[in-house]
Amino acid sequence: MKSLCKVCTRARGWSHRVPRPRRVILVQAMVLVVVAQAPEARPQGLTTPATAAPSSATGPADHVYRDGVIFTADPRNGTAEALAIRNGRILYVGGNQGVAPFVGPATVSVDLQGRFLMPGLVDGHMHPLEAGVQLLKCSLNYESLTIAEMQQRIQTCLDHAASKDANAWLEVVSWFQESMRPVGVKTNRATLDALKTTRPILVTSSFGHTALANTRALALAKITASTPDPIGGKIWRDDHGEPTGLLEDAAYAVLSDLLPKPTDAEYVAAATAALKAMSRQGITSFLDAAAPSEAMSAFAAVRRAGGLTARAHFAPVIEPKEAGDLPGAVARVLAFAKQYDEGATARAPGITVRNAKLFLDGVIAAPALTGAVLEPYFINAGTAEKPQWVPGANRGPAVYFSADALASVLVDLGRAGIDPHMHSDGDGAVHAALAGIEALRKALPSADIRPAIAHDEIVEPADFPRYKLLGAIPVLSFQWEKPAGDTLGLTNYFGPARMKILEPAGLLAAAGARIAFGSDWPVDKLDEWFALKVGVTRTNAPGAPPEYSGRLGDDPGLSREAVLRAATIDAAYELHQDEATGSIEVGKFADIIVLDRNPLKVPAEEIAKIQVLETVVGGNIVYEASAVAGGILKSER
Repeated sequence: MKSLCKVCTRARGWSHRVPRPRRVILVQAMVLVVVAQAPEARPQGLTTPATAAPSSATGPADHVYRDGVIFTADPRNGTAEALAIRNGRILYVGGNQGVAPFVGPATVSVDLQGRFLMPGLVDGHMHPLEAGVQLLKCSLNYESLTIAEMQQRIQTCLDHAASKDANAWLEVVSWFQESMRPVGVKTNRATLDALKTTRPILVTSSFGHTALANTRALALAKITASTPDPIGGKIWRDDHGEPTGLLEDAAYAVLSDLLPKPTDAEYVAAATAALKAMSRQGITSFLDAAAPSEAMSAFAAVRRAGGLTARAHFAPVIEPKEAGDLPGAVARVLAFAKQYDEGATARAPGITVRNAKLFLDGVIAAPALTGAVLEPYFINAGTAEKPQWVPGANRGPAVYFSADALASVLVDLGRAGIDPHMHSDGDGAVHAALAGIEALRKALPSADIRPAIAHDEIVEPADFPRYKLLGAIPVLSFQWEKPAGDTLGLTNYFGPARMKILEPAGLLAAAGARIAFGSDWPVDKLDEWFALKVGVTRTNAPGAPPEYSGRLGDDPGLSREAVLRAATIDAAYELHQDEATGSIEVGKFADIIVLDRNPLKVPAEEIAKIQVLETVVGGNIVYEASAVAGGILKSER
């Protein structure tokens, strides 16, 4: 049924809106009334009242799910036993007895047999086209490697490459630089020059901020001792001033420009592969948090072909070098929106361009240390045998946008109805982001703009309460909140005080921040359930090396309900989609997933083992596990 009315804005947070036609979410014309069962009639274990549209009894549902544990992610974190869906929308949520009127001759009735059903995952920060492309490249698979193992993996790629052209580039991806063994080992161009090839080689770190080039690649890029560091980048140099081959952020952009670009068809294949991987994980909506034009074009092509299986949001990047023409930069984002944004959320997955990405710093991880921090990184004032770590002079790079430029672009984006999404790894960058948001709020006090600060790996405690005060959304990658090479590798550089509050998800939540989850794929492999498990436990996998045992820092972590909300309704809020999806409530689109176990009840470590049995978007099944086809979920008409 087409909607005949507009939903009024919600009276919470920054609720009054600037004119934004694309954001008007349409619902069915029927008024949605809550019908609460009497307490004595409510099925045992039901913690949310049964709800239904009052006219729904006049017609049966397309699908009914019953006999399950349904986590609604509604404001009460309620649970139910059954739900009914018609035309892609949820008609009923409640007990098993109440769903009976919705079952007709053509209704598909699914017996969940006690299994767990919840809203589909909303991933608030990833890079899906890049991830899809990387599936086809030489990969180090995020593994902890020695230099010899790294060399062997790359040599194998060289030996088995389809192209034997001595001048063809080899790009190697998913290098977990921070977890190289032994701890503290250094790589440089000699690491790659030792390989049996004359080909130019570029190895990119999984964090996306560091690359290692061999001598041939540096020569082709004309990077020499006299090459200055670009704005927003760093060329690592040896004692003689020669480039070592390690390049940070903008410093390796020139090499990226030399790499052969995929064809349009290859980009479409990469987008399709990424969507397939997402549906297996239960992702029903996502934000491409640094969307190039190729990503929007590729996913739009998939959409036209009827293959889009998740709601796609895109955030084009505003570069620091555009600070001299910020109105032009905002106009470029709006041009993308005019070309690709499809407007209000509908039953079928569509495309929106309602966000813009800004990088404020690099990464705090060693050896890069390109995150902007308020207090300097420590240096070893002693010797390797007798280290003495003391504060140095390095606070990382200056924040990539000046305070005035950042405030100006955020206000301009706000006036245009675009939500800013800021990469801020260090507490200096976070502090700058919050100052920019404060300027935005002062200039546009009634605008419903939902600014996000991505990563927030270290935050000055005085800034914790400012997230709630300013309506700033921390978008966190929970899988980083564990002992590992990237986190424990900071111990000497940060000192004990900062290490205690590294990855402060629980502390931000305690201060009232609305936390959204973003996997940052392909910075890490796509494993949503491992990430959610780490968000609860702050521990690594049981099979991790012994030096990575225990919990990370003093942060208390998040509750199970909190991590599920971060990956559903709160990430949907981040993307201005919470009125249509993100929770299981009457009138919303049926974006749901069925799991093989209950993440609220199983031992916490088992959350990482969860398998998605079924993924549904707008009432349509986009993924079924082989177990479903084998009859684990019984469907009958």
